[in-house]
Amino acid sequence: MLRPLCFQMARQFFVRNFGCRATQADGAALTADLCARGLGEAPNANAADVVVVNTCTVTAEADKDARQTIRRIHRENPEAEILVTGCYAQRRPEELREISGVKWVVGNSHKTLIGDVVAPKAQALVQLESGQLPYHGALVGDIYQQRELLSSPTLGAGQDRSRPNVKIQDGCNNRCSFCIIPSVRGYSRSASPERVLGEIRGLEERYPEIVLTGINLGRWGRDLPDRPRFNQLLERILAETKVRKLRISSVEPMDWTGDLLRLMAEEPRICKHMHIPLQSGSDEVLKRMRRRYRSRHYADRVERARVAMPTAAIGADVMVGFPGETDAEFEQTRAFIEQSPFTYLHVFTFSAREGTPAAQMPDQVPLALKKERNRVLRELAEVKNLAFRRQLIGERLSAVTLTREAVALTDNFLHVSLDRADVAAGQLVDVEVSDPQRAILLH
Repeated sequence: MLRPLCFQMARQFFVRNFGCRATQADGAALTADLCARGLGEAPNANAADVVVVNTCTVTAEADKDARQTIRRIHRENPEAEILVTGCYAQRRPEELREISGVKWVVGNSHKTLIGDVVAPKAQALVQLESGQLPYHGALVGDIYQQRELLSSPTLGAGQDRSRPNVKIQDGCNNRCSFCIIPSVRGYSRSASPERVLGEIRGLEERYPEIVLTGINLGRWGRDLPDRPRFNQLLERILAETKVRKLRISSVEPMDWTGDLLRLMAEEPRICKHMHIPLQSGSDEVLKRMRRRYRSRHYADRVERARVAMPTAAIGADVMVGFPGETDAEFEQTRAFIEQSPFTYLHVFTFSAREGTPAAQMPDQVPLALKKERNRVLRELAEVKNLAFRRQLIGERLSAVTLTREAVALTDNFLHVSLDRADVAAGQLVDVEVSDPQRAILLH
Protein backbone atom coordinates (compact mmCIF):
# COMPACT_ATOMS: atom_id res chain seq x y z
CA MET A 1 0.00 0.00 0.00
CA LEU A 2 1.05 3.62 -0.17
CA ARG A 3 2.88 4.21 3.09
CA PRO A 4 1.83 7.25 5.15
CA LEU A 5 4.38 8.76 7.49
CA CYS A 6 4.13 6.95 10.83
CA PHE A 7 5.59 8.03 14.14
CA GLN A 8 8.14 5.67 15.63
CA MET A 9 6.58 4.94 19.01
CA ALA A 10 6.56 1.94 21.33
CA ARG A 11 3.01 1.01 20.26
CA GLN A 12 3.21 -0.57 16.81
CA PHE A 13 0.52 -1.99 14.53
CA PHE A 14 0.41 -4.24 11.48
CA VAL A 15 -2.45 -4.70 8.97
CA ARG A 16 -2.77 -8.09 7.24
CA ASN A 17 -5.08 -7.90 4.22
CA PHE A 18 -6.87 -10.73 2.43
CA GLY A 19 -8.87 -10.74 -0.79
CA CYS A 20 -9.76 -8.22 -3.46
CA ARG A 21 -8.47 -4.76 -4.37
CA ALA A 22 -11.31 -3.21 -2.37
CA THR A 23 -10.10 -4.94 0.79
CA GLN A 24 -6.55 -3.81 0.05
CA ALA A 25 -7.80 -0.23 -0.25
CA ASP A 26 -9.69 -0.54 3.05
CA GLY A 27 -6.47 -1.72 4.66
CA ALA A 28 -4.59 1.27 3.28
CA ALA A 29 -7.18 3.62 4.76
CA LEU A 30 -6.91 1.90 8.14
CA THR A 31 -3.13 2.24 8.03
CA ALA A 32 -3.38 5.95 7.29
CA ASP A 33 -5.83 6.45 10.17
CA LEU A 34 -3.72 4.56 12.71
CA CYS A 35 -0.60 6.44 11.67
CA ALA A 36 -2.46 9.74 12.07
CA ARG A 37 -3.30 8.67 15.63
CA GLY A 38 0.38 8.32 16.48
CA LEU A 39 0.90 4.57 16.16
CA GLY A 40 3.92 3.23 14.31
CA GLU A 41 3.66 0.69 11.49
CA ALA A 42 5.48 -2.55 12.30
CA PRO A 43 7.32 -4.47 9.56
CA ASN A 44 5.38 -7.66 10.31
CA ALA A 45 2.83 -9.18 12.70
CA ASN A 46 5.49 -10.58 15.03
CA ALA A 47 6.79 -7.07 15.77
CA ALA A 48 3.36 -5.50 16.37
CA ASP A 49 1.46 -4.66 19.54
CA VAL A 50 -1.81 -4.54 17.57
CA VAL A 51 -2.55 -6.72 14.52
CA VAL A 52 -5.53 -5.92 12.29
CA VAL A 53 -6.61 -8.93 10.21
CA ASN A 54 -8.70 -7.60 7.30
CA THR A 55 -10.60 -10.60 5.99
CA CYS A 56 -12.30 -11.87 2.84
CA THR A 57 -15.24 -14.31 2.84
CA VAL A 58 -15.94 -14.95 -0.84
CA THR A 59 -15.26 -18.69 -0.39
CA ALA A 60 -14.95 -21.20 2.43
CA GLU A 61 -11.23 -21.38 1.64
CA ALA A 62 -10.92 -17.64 2.28
CA ASP A 63 -12.49 -18.12 5.73
CA LYS A 64 -10.10 -21.00 6.46
CA ASP A 65 -7.07 -18.94 5.44
CA ALA A 66 -8.12 -16.14 7.79
CA ARG A 67 -8.60 -18.49 10.76
CA GLN A 68 -5.23 -20.14 10.18
CA THR A 69 -3.52 -16.76 9.96
CA ILE A 70 -5.11 -15.53 13.19
CA ARG A 71 -4.00 -18.66 15.04
CA ARG A 72 -0.48 -18.37 13.67
CA ILE A 73 -0.23 -14.70 14.68
CA HIS A 74 -1.34 -15.53 18.22
CA ARG A 75 1.02 -18.49 18.44
CA GLU A 76 4.03 -16.51 17.25
CA ASN A 77 3.16 -13.24 19.01
CA PRO A 78 0.92 -14.11 22.00
CA GLU A 79 1.15 -10.60 23.47
CA ALA A 80 -0.34 -8.93 20.39
CA GLU A 81 -3.89 -7.58 20.53
CA ILE A 82 -5.70 -8.97 17.48
CA LEU A 83 -8.58 -7.13 15.81
CA VAL A 84 -10.43 -8.94 13.04
CA THR A 85 -12.40 -6.93 10.51
CA GLY A 86 -13.57 -7.17 6.91
CA CYS A 87 -16.13 -9.33 5.16
CA TYR A 88 -15.71 -12.50 7.27
CA ALA A 89 -16.02 -10.39 10.43
CA GLN A 90 -19.27 -8.91 9.12
CA ARG A 91 -20.67 -12.33 8.19
CA ARG A 92 -19.65 -14.51 11.14
CA PRO A 93 -18.38 -12.44 14.10
CA GLU A 94 -19.26 -15.17 16.59
CA GLU A 95 -16.91 -17.67 14.90
CA LEU A 96 -14.03 -15.23 15.05
CA ARG A 97 -14.60 -14.22 18.67
CA GLU A 98 -14.04 -17.85 19.70
CA ILE A 99 -10.51 -17.97 18.25
CA SER A 100 -7.84 -17.66 20.93
CA GLY A 101 -6.05 -14.33 20.83
CA VAL A 102 -8.84 -12.31 19.20
CA LYS A 103 -9.61 -9.24 21.29
CA TRP A 104 -11.96 -7.36 18.98
CA VAL A 105 -14.18 -8.18 15.99
CA VAL A 106 -15.30 -5.15 13.96
CA GLY A 107 -17.51 -5.65 10.91
CA ASN A 108 -17.52 -3.62 7.72
CA SER A 109 -20.51 -1.81 9.22
CA HIS A 110 -18.18 -0.14 11.76
CA LYS A 111 -14.85 -0.29 10.00
CA THR A 112 -14.44 3.48 10.15
CA LEU A 113 -14.37 3.22 13.98
CA ILE A 114 -11.38 0.87 14.18
CA GLY A 115 -9.04 3.75 14.99
CA ASP A 116 -11.26 4.70 17.94
CA VAL A 117 -11.29 1.10 19.14
CA VAL A 118 -7.54 0.43 19.16
CA ALA A 119 -6.25 3.99 19.65
CA PRO A 120 -8.91 6.30 21.12
CA LYS A 121 -7.94 9.93 20.80
CA ALA A 122 -6.89 11.49 24.11
CA GLN A 123 -6.92 7.89 25.46
CA ALA A 124 -10.65 8.17 26.07
CA LEU A 125 -13.09 5.37 25.35
CA VAL A 126 -15.06 5.93 22.20
CA GLN A 127 -18.73 6.67 22.73
CA LEU A 128 -20.66 3.98 20.91
CA GLU A 129 -24.29 2.95 20.85
CA SER A 130 -25.67 1.39 24.00
CA GLY A 131 -24.87 -2.30 24.30
CA GLN A 132 -21.96 -2.37 21.86
CA LEU A 133 -18.63 -3.41 23.31
CA PRO A 134 -15.52 -2.08 21.59
CA TYR A 135 -13.26 -3.95 24.01
CA HIS A 136 -13.29 -7.75 24.34
CA GLY A 137 -16.29 -8.00 22.08
CA ALA A 138 -17.80 -7.57 18.65
CA LEU A 139 -18.84 -4.39 16.93
CA VAL A 140 -21.07 -5.41 14.03
CA GLY A 141 -24.26 -3.79 12.81
CA ASP A 142 -26.55 -3.52 9.81
CA ILE A 143 -24.26 -3.13 6.81
CA TYR A 144 -27.10 -1.59 4.80
CA GLN A 145 -27.00 1.44 7.10
CA GLN A 146 -23.39 2.13 6.11
CA ARG A 147 -23.17 5.08 3.73
CA GLU A 148 -19.50 5.98 4.11
CA LEU A 149 -16.91 4.75 1.63
CA LEU A 150 -13.66 3.77 3.34
CA SER A 151 -10.76 4.02 0.93
CA SER A 152 -7.19 5.13 0.43
CA PRO A 153 -4.87 4.61 -2.55
CA THR A 154 -3.05 1.29 -2.30
CA LEU A 155 -0.34 -0.37 -4.35
CA GLY A 156 -0.64 -3.71 -6.08
CA ALA A 157 0.02 -7.04 -4.43
CA GLY A 158 3.34 -8.85 -4.46
CA GLN A 159 6.29 -6.89 -5.73
CA ASP A 160 4.34 -4.62 -8.06
CA ARG A 161 4.77 -1.16 -6.60
CA SER A 162 4.30 0.82 -9.82
CA ARG A 163 0.52 0.90 -10.18
CA PRO A 164 -1.60 2.24 -7.28
CA ASN A 165 -5.25 1.20 -7.01
CA VAL A 166 -7.84 3.86 -6.23
CA LYS A 167 -11.14 2.48 -4.91
CA ILE A 168 -13.95 4.74 -6.07
CA GLN A 169 -16.99 2.55 -5.33
CA ASP A 170 -18.06 -0.02 -2.72
CA GLY A 171 -21.01 -2.34 -2.22
CA CYS A 172 -23.39 -3.89 -4.74
CA ASN A 173 -27.12 -3.70 -5.44
CA ASN A 174 -27.16 -6.91 -7.50
CA ARG A 175 -28.43 -10.10 -5.91
CA CYS A 176 -26.63 -12.91 -7.70
CA SER A 177 -27.74 -16.16 -6.12
CA PHE A 178 -24.19 -17.38 -5.41
CA CYS A 179 -22.70 -14.18 -3.99
CA ILE A 180 -22.36 -13.25 -0.31
CA ILE A 181 -20.71 -9.87 -0.97
CA PRO A 182 -23.79 -7.57 -0.93
CA SER A 183 -24.69 -8.83 2.55
CA VAL A 184 -21.22 -7.99 3.90
CA ARG A 185 -20.47 -4.84 1.85
CA GLY A 186 -23.89 -3.20 1.68
CA TYR A 187 -25.52 -1.08 -0.98
CA SER A 188 -23.55 0.43 -3.84
CA ARG A 189 -22.02 3.76 -2.86
CA SER A 190 -19.66 6.04 -4.74
CA ALA A 191 -16.82 8.39 -3.95
CA SER A 192 -17.57 11.93 -5.11
CA PRO A 193 -15.88 13.12 -8.31
CA GLU A 194 -13.96 15.71 -6.30
CA ARG A 195 -12.60 13.05 -3.95
CA VAL A 196 -11.55 10.84 -6.88
CA LEU A 197 -9.86 13.73 -8.66
CA GLY A 198 -8.06 14.72 -5.46
CA GLU A 199 -6.69 11.23 -4.91
CA ILE A 200 -5.50 10.96 -8.51
CA ARG A 201 -3.82 14.37 -8.37
CA GLY A 202 -1.89 13.14 -5.35
CA LEU A 203 -0.57 10.19 -7.36
CA GLU A 204 -0.20 11.42 -10.94
CA GLU A 205 3.35 12.75 -10.66
CA ARG A 206 4.74 9.67 -8.92
CA TYR A 207 3.14 6.83 -10.85
CA PRO A 208 2.82 6.16 -14.58
CA GLU A 209 -0.41 4.16 -14.25
CA ILE A 210 -3.38 4.34 -11.89
CA VAL A 211 -6.01 1.59 -11.57
CA LEU A 212 -9.64 2.43 -10.77
CA THR A 213 -11.38 -0.26 -8.76
CA GLY A 214 -14.56 -1.05 -6.85
CA ILE A 215 -16.93 -3.88 -5.93
CA ASN A 216 -19.30 -3.01 -8.81
CA LEU A 217 -17.27 -0.34 -10.58
CA GLY A 218 -19.59 0.29 -13.50
CA ARG A 219 -22.33 1.41 -11.11
CA TRP A 220 -20.23 4.34 -9.93
CA GLY A 221 -22.29 7.53 -9.63
CA ARG A 222 -25.79 6.03 -9.56
CA ASP A 223 -26.19 7.03 -5.89
CA LEU A 224 -24.79 10.57 -6.29
CA PRO A 225 -26.72 13.78 -7.06
CA ASP A 226 -27.60 14.01 -10.77
CA ARG A 227 -26.63 10.30 -11.15
CA PRO A 228 -23.45 10.79 -13.22
CA ARG A 229 -22.19 7.86 -15.28
CA PHE A 230 -18.82 6.13 -15.05
CA ASN A 231 -17.70 7.35 -18.48
CA GLN A 232 -18.39 10.93 -17.37
CA LEU A 233 -16.04 10.46 -14.42
CA LEU A 234 -13.36 9.13 -16.77
CA GLU A 235 -13.79 12.17 -18.99
CA ARG A 236 -13.29 14.47 -16.01
CA ILE A 237 -10.20 12.57 -14.86
CA LEU A 238 -8.66 12.86 -18.33
CA ALA A 239 -9.53 16.56 -18.61
CA GLU A 240 -8.64 17.67 -15.09
CA THR A 241 -5.60 15.56 -14.12
CA LYS A 242 -2.24 14.71 -15.63
CA VAL A 243 -2.65 10.95 -15.23
CA ARG A 244 -0.55 9.24 -17.89
CA LYS A 245 -2.30 5.85 -17.95
CA LEU A 246 -5.65 4.90 -16.46
CA ARG A 247 -6.60 1.24 -16.15
CA ILE A 248 -10.15 0.10 -15.44
CA SER A 249 -10.67 -3.02 -13.34
CA SER A 250 -13.69 -5.32 -13.59
CA VAL A 251 -16.94 -3.88 -15.04
CA GLU A 252 -20.16 -5.88 -15.40
CA PRO A 253 -21.31 -6.71 -18.96
CA MET A 254 -24.31 -4.40 -19.13
CA ASP A 255 -22.28 -1.43 -17.85
CA TRP A 256 -20.05 -1.51 -20.93
CA THR A 257 -22.13 1.16 -22.64
CA GLY A 258 -21.48 2.51 -26.10
CA ASP A 259 -20.13 5.72 -24.58
CA LEU A 260 -17.68 3.81 -22.36
CA LEU A 261 -16.48 1.61 -25.23
CA ARG A 262 -15.96 4.62 -27.51
CA LEU A 263 -14.03 6.50 -24.85
CA MET A 264 -11.74 3.54 -24.20
CA ALA A 265 -11.15 2.97 -27.92
CA GLU A 266 -10.42 6.63 -28.70
CA GLU A 267 -8.45 7.72 -25.64
CA PRO A 268 -4.76 6.63 -25.64
CA ARG A 269 -4.45 7.35 -21.91
CA ILE A 270 -6.97 4.60 -21.07
CA CYS A 271 -5.44 1.12 -21.14
CA LYS A 272 -6.92 -1.21 -23.75
CA HIS A 273 -7.93 -3.78 -21.17
CA MET A 274 -11.46 -4.99 -20.41
CA HIS A 275 -12.32 -7.41 -17.62
CA ILE A 276 -15.96 -8.49 -18.01
CA PRO A 277 -17.36 -11.12 -15.60
CA LEU A 278 -19.06 -13.89 -17.60
CA GLN A 279 -19.70 -16.62 -14.97
CA SER A 280 -21.41 -18.91 -17.50
CA GLY A 281 -22.06 -19.21 -21.22
CA SER A 282 -25.32 -21.07 -20.57
CA ASP A 283 -28.45 -18.94 -20.40
CA GLU A 284 -30.15 -21.42 -18.08
CA VAL A 285 -27.26 -21.25 -15.64
CA LEU A 286 -27.16 -17.45 -15.87
CA LYS A 287 -30.87 -17.44 -15.03
CA ARG A 288 -30.31 -19.60 -11.94
CA MET A 289 -27.41 -17.33 -10.98
CA ARG A 290 -29.77 -14.31 -11.23
CA ARG A 291 -27.36 -12.58 -13.57
CA ARG A 292 -28.86 -9.60 -15.42
CA TYR A 293 -27.81 -10.55 -18.96
CA ARG A 294 -27.81 -13.52 -21.29
CA SER A 295 -25.04 -14.91 -23.47
CA ARG A 296 -26.17 -12.92 -26.53
CA HIS A 297 -25.89 -9.64 -24.60
CA TYR A 298 -22.41 -10.55 -23.45
CA ALA A 299 -21.33 -11.63 -26.94
CA ASP A 300 -22.55 -8.31 -28.35
CA ARG A 301 -20.41 -6.28 -25.93
CA VAL A 302 -17.33 -8.39 -26.59
CA GLU A 303 -17.73 -8.24 -30.36
CA ARG A 304 -18.16 -4.47 -30.33
CA ALA A 305 -15.04 -4.18 -28.18
CA ARG A 306 -12.97 -6.38 -30.46
CA VAL A 307 -14.00 -4.45 -33.57
CA ALA A 308 -13.15 -1.13 -31.92
CA MET A 309 -9.90 -2.38 -30.30
CA PRO A 310 -8.37 -5.31 -32.22
CA THR A 311 -5.46 -5.76 -29.82
CA ALA A 312 -7.25 -5.11 -26.52
CA ALA A 313 -7.06 -7.55 -23.63
CA ILE A 314 -10.48 -9.07 -22.93
CA GLY A 315 -10.71 -11.17 -19.78
CA ALA A 316 -13.49 -12.79 -17.81
CA ASP A 317 -14.41 -14.54 -14.59
CA VAL A 318 -16.01 -17.95 -15.19
CA MET A 319 -17.59 -20.24 -12.60
CA VAL A 320 -17.82 -24.01 -12.99
CA GLY A 321 -19.97 -26.41 -11.02
CA PHE A 322 -22.87 -24.11 -10.23
CA PRO A 323 -25.75 -26.17 -8.75
CA GLY A 324 -27.56 -28.10 -11.44
CA GLU A 325 -24.93 -27.44 -14.12
CA THR A 326 -25.38 -30.30 -16.56
CA ASP A 327 -22.84 -31.65 -19.03
CA ALA A 328 -24.76 -29.86 -21.79
CA GLU A 329 -24.75 -26.54 -19.92
CA PHE A 330 -21.04 -26.82 -19.23
CA GLU A 331 -20.45 -27.55 -22.91
CA GLN A 332 -22.37 -24.39 -23.78
CA THR A 333 -19.95 -22.44 -21.59
CA ARG A 334 -16.90 -24.15 -23.07
CA ALA A 335 -18.10 -23.52 -26.63
CA PHE A 336 -18.98 -19.90 -25.86
CA ILE A 337 -15.48 -19.29 -24.52
CA GLU A 338 -13.86 -21.07 -27.45
CA GLN A 339 -15.76 -18.87 -29.93
CA SER A 340 -15.15 -15.60 -28.07
CA PRO A 341 -12.03 -13.39 -28.37
CA PHE A 342 -10.93 -13.82 -24.77
CA THR A 343 -7.25 -13.24 -24.03
CA TYR A 344 -7.32 -14.64 -20.46
CA LEU A 345 -9.75 -16.16 -17.95
CA HIS A 346 -10.07 -16.40 -14.19
CA VAL A 347 -11.74 -19.78 -13.63
CA PHE A 348 -13.42 -20.42 -10.28
CA THR A 349 -15.07 -23.49 -8.80
CA PHE A 350 -18.46 -22.89 -7.18
CA SER A 351 -18.24 -22.67 -3.39
CA ALA A 352 -21.52 -22.72 -1.47
CA ARG A 353 -21.85 -19.73 0.86
CA GLU A 354 -24.30 -20.14 3.73
CA GLY A 355 -26.94 -17.44 3.45
CA THR A 356 -27.05 -17.40 -0.34
CA PRO A 357 -29.87 -18.99 -2.40
CA ALA A 358 -27.40 -21.12 -4.36
CA ALA A 359 -26.27 -22.90 -1.19
CA GLN A 360 -29.78 -24.35 -0.82
CA MET A 361 -30.28 -25.33 -4.46
CA PRO A 362 -30.69 -29.01 -5.35
CA ASP A 363 -28.35 -30.97 -7.63
CA GLN A 364 -25.06 -29.79 -6.17
CA VAL A 365 -22.26 -30.82 -8.55
CA PRO A 366 -19.76 -33.39 -7.19
CA LEU A 367 -16.35 -31.96 -6.34
CA ALA A 368 -14.46 -34.28 -8.69
CA LEU A 369 -16.61 -33.14 -11.63
CA LYS A 370 -16.16 -29.48 -10.69
CA LYS A 371 -12.40 -29.95 -10.63
CA GLU A 372 -12.44 -31.61 -14.06
CA ARG A 373 -14.50 -28.80 -15.57
CA ASN A 374 -12.13 -26.26 -14.01
CA ARG A 375 -9.17 -28.04 -15.62
CA VAL A 376 -10.83 -28.04 -19.05
CA LEU A 377 -11.47 -24.28 -18.98
CA ARG A 378 -8.03 -23.46 -17.62
CA GLU A 379 -6.40 -25.38 -20.44
CA LEU A 380 -8.63 -23.62 -22.97
CA ALA A 381 -7.68 -20.27 -21.43
CA GLU A 382 -3.98 -21.08 -21.80
CA VAL A 383 -4.47 -21.88 -25.48
CA LYS A 384 -6.32 -18.63 -26.11
CA ASN A 385 -3.78 -16.56 -24.17
CA LEU A 386 -0.88 -18.05 -26.15
CA ALA A 387 -2.69 -17.37 -29.44
CA PHE A 388 -3.22 -13.75 -28.40
CA ARG A 389 0.44 -13.33 -27.46
CA ARG A 390 1.58 -14.79 -30.78
CA GLN A 391 -0.76 -12.46 -32.63
CA LEU A 392 1.04 -9.51 -31.06
CA ILE A 393 4.58 -10.42 -32.15
CA GLY A 394 6.02 -7.38 -33.90
CA GLU A 395 3.48 -5.00 -32.34
CA ARG A 396 4.68 -1.85 -30.57
CA LEU A 397 2.92 -1.29 -27.26
CA SER A 398 3.01 1.10 -24.34
CA ALA A 399 4.07 -0.53 -21.05
CA VAL A 400 4.85 0.19 -17.40
CA THR A 401 8.05 -1.21 -15.92
CA LEU A 402 7.44 -3.12 -12.70
CA THR A 403 9.61 -3.55 -9.64
CA ARG A 404 10.43 -7.12 -10.54
CA GLU A 405 13.66 -7.01 -12.50
CA ALA A 406 13.27 -6.44 -16.25
CA VAL A 407 9.50 -7.07 -16.30
CA ALA A 408 6.84 -4.77 -17.75
CA LEU A 409 3.06 -4.74 -18.05
CA THR A 410 1.75 -3.64 -21.43
CA ASP A 411 -1.24 -1.42 -22.05
CA ASN A 412 -3.19 -4.55 -23.05
CA PHE A 413 -2.27 -6.56 -19.96
CA LEU A 414 0.70 -8.67 -21.04
CA HIS A 415 3.47 -9.32 -18.56
CA VAL A 416 6.64 -9.43 -20.65
CA SER A 417 10.31 -9.90 -19.88
CA LEU A 418 12.44 -7.06 -21.26
CA ASP A 419 15.69 -7.48 -23.16
CA ARG A 420 17.39 -5.02 -20.80
CA ALA A 421 17.58 -4.84 -17.02
CA ASP A 422 18.93 -1.29 -16.77
CA VAL A 423 15.54 0.44 -16.64
CA ALA A 424 14.05 1.65 -13.37
CA ALA A 425 10.68 0.52 -12.12
CA GLY A 426 7.69 2.79 -12.55
CA GLN A 427 8.58 4.06 -16.01
CA LEU A 428 6.23 4.42 -18.96
CA VAL A 429 8.06 2.92 -21.96
CA ASP A 430 7.46 1.65 -25.48
CA VAL A 431 8.21 -1.98 -26.27
CA GLU A 432 8.08 -4.28 -29.27
CA VAL A 433 6.81 -7.81 -28.63
CA SER A 434 9.53 -10.21 -29.82
CA ASP A 435 8.02 -13.55 -28.78
CA PRO A 436 5.04 -14.64 -26.65
CA GLN A 437 6.83 -13.91 -23.36
CA ARG A 438 9.40 -11.21 -24.23
CA ALA A 439 9.65 -7.70 -25.57
CA ILE A 440 12.37 -5.34 -26.79
CA LEU A 441 12.67 -2.04 -24.96
CA LEU A 442 12.50 0.73 -27.58
CA HIS A 443 13.55 3.63 -25.36
